[in-house]
Amino acid sequence: MRSSRVNLTPDTGIALIVSLHQINTTVGDFNGNLAKILQGARHCMERGSSLAVFPELALTGYPPLDLLENRTFVLEAEQALHRLLDESKGLETTLLLGPILSRDESSVGKPLHNAALLIRKGKILNTHNKVLLPTYDVFDENRYFEPGTSLTPSQVDGYPFALSVCEDVWNDKIYWSRPQYHFDPVEEMLSSNPGTSLINIAASPYSHGKGPMRQEMLATTARRYSTAVFYVNQAGGNDSLVFDGRSLVMNREGRIIALAEDFKEQVLFVDLKDVSSPPQARHAIEDTMETMFDALATGLKDYAGKCGFGSAVLGLSGGIDSAVTAVLACEAMGSANVHGILMPSPFTSYQSMEDASSLAGNLGIRTATIPITDIYEQYLKDLTDGLGGLPGDTTEENIQARIRGNILMALSNRFGHLVLSTGNKSELATGYCTLYGDMSGGLAVISDLYKGEVYDLARHCNRLKEIIPESIMTKEPSAELRHDQRDSDSLPPYDVLDPVLKAYLEEKKTLPEIVEMGYPRTLVRKILNMVESNEYKRQQAAPGIKVHWKAFGIGRRCPIAKAALF
Repeated sequence: MRSSRVNLTPDTGIALIVSLHQINTTVGDFNGNLAKILQGARHCMERGSSLAVFPELALTGYPPLDLLENRTFVLEAEQALHRLLDESKGLETTLLLGPILSRDESSVGKPLHNAALLIRKGKILNTHNKVLLPTYDVFDENRYFEPGTSLTPSQVDGYPFALSVCEDVWNDKIYWSRPQYHFDPVEEMLSSNPGTSLINIAASPYSHGKGPMRQEMLATTARRYSTAVFYVNQAGGNDSLVFDGRSLVMNREGRIIALAEDFKEQVLFVDLKDVSSPPQARHAIEDTMETMFDALATGLKDYAGKCGFGSAVLGLSGGIDSAVTAVLACEAMGSANVHGILMPSPFTSYQSMEDASSLAGNLGIRTATIPITDIYEQYLKDLTDGLGGLPGDTTEENIQARIRGNILMALSNRFGHLVLSTGNKSELATGYCTLYGDMSGGLAVISDLYKGEVYDLARHCNRLKEIIPESIMTKEPSAELRHDQRDSDSLPPYDVLDPVLKAYLEEKKTLPEIVEMGYPRTLVRKILNMVESNEYKRQQAAPGIKVHWKAFGIGRRCPIAKAALF
């Protein structure tokens, strides 16, 4: 775990070193999470740290979801906290971290608190219960937790802090044009306690563009109350979520004094000597295509590792989607652990086979070629009577996709590979994908990337040298499930489709509002109906890695059976 050290200077002149621990936790791995906390605390004690701060729910891992309704999980969490208290008796460093706390079963309300505990030498000095419990997008904390009532004032070696947990700081009425909550616990605490610094322990997932926004939001709070802000975020991936880290310290002017890296475990040491001095380096958080690449690679690496997969397999079609997925897989798991399968059909072009082979050579991955022509023709022969002799349609196309899906799943069963599906968000949104075919897999790596973004990411992959062959970048997209097939036979051009999808899914625009953007009403209605009519497919899809504000999966919950909206 990397570490860095900077100097700060509060007006109090109090000598105090704080360490911010940006760690990667695993849900339910109480022993592993506890070990990281104790190891970090001991290391920081040796470095002279008086206060070691860890992320939200660092002891349980985040997000635990309905495991919080599992009594065994809750009991093990309590036992882990007791072990932590016992192990911390020999530490000179004060700890601040997030566990769950059980409430009196006879009391009214939810049975648990999402808490922050200040611990010193085996004793709990102070407790803060998270006040604002988010229930939007991927969050549903009100399902499990009883909220606290206010931020908790505390102090370490005479230095005053207000303790808060993640969402507690996300309701500033100056920053937000429409705050989510009626109550702002930060305003209540800091407006009446000048000179108090703000500590926020968080598990804040990555979304593209969220990093700069979060920086400015925290800076608004720092400037408004003339207070230093200490923000500690989780790093790494858990299921669909990736946590970008970027733990930081801000001075009273809202300037970043210390900033941790993206997605990586790191410890920041902050010497509080002069919080009013200007930072020696300019820190600005940016979300670029490199950030997007790192988020996806981190999500894949941690999903595979935490689920016990040491290798991955995917179909190499010679197309852009499988190419970008393969590059990400090599970054996350190492080329030696990635297996690319070429599965040509009667409709697969020679160029596609060449492109897939060239990509595999550039990446140094293992490949195998398993033709599906004979299997496909036998399917058609055996289904002659069953399909009623009707003219061919998408049925025959889907049969090919499902043959390929079965082959990949067979290899997974035999060798323990994680199957990576390669569909993008544009396809998943419109249903341009085959259930139990190209949707088969354990993880849909790029399912939150629009088609245009897949090309953007491919260009990023090629920024230093050509990894993805130029012919893959320039040829017209095609599933190659029939002669001369093109994606444009079934879908609008992606440079039209993607903006309409983004406006509807992420910007929450209505049909008339999208039409006002310059798109034909008939086309917009067609696209939106495709989105809504294919929910049944998405609810059977592999989990994907969330990189946008609104991703398919737990963050977008829609009924399957419903009347047409458009």
